[in-house]
Amino acid sequence: MLKGISPLLSPELLKILAEMGHGDELVMGDANFPAQSMGQRCMREDGHGGVELLDAILSLMPLDIFVDAPVTLMQVVPGTMGGDPPIWKDFDATVQKHQPGARFEQVERFAFYDRARKAYACIATGERSLYACIILKKGIL
Repeated sequence: MLKGISPLLSPELLKILAEMGHGDELVMGDANFPAQSMGQRCMREDGHGGVELLDAILSLMPLDIFVDAPVTLMQVVPGTMGGDPPIWKDFDATVQKHQPGARFEQVERFAFYDRARKAYACIATGERSLYACIILKKGIL
């Protein structure tokens, strides 16, 4: 156990965060996301919600300030729900808590998958909310 580090951040996840460099991307997939098939580095965080894990990650990892939107969401497939997924407000509040002014972008589902395959790492969370998939672009200190 380490002081000041969330117990949600496993040794494996801490290693991944430390290895990542400026511009590398980290994917957090919800419980429906095919995380295992996305990339070479995939870890499971079953039992952890997306918002809580996002908060823990952003307590250590800066977002990229040299891009328009360092946070990417999977766009809602037309006709699957009315309006934005409720979890997006929680994601936004969490991001703003750690990096005020950070902007989000949305990408179409299959474009999100393509980007996830190129990401440095992918985390499979236990989040059950729909469209709770997010990509974070690492910045500098």
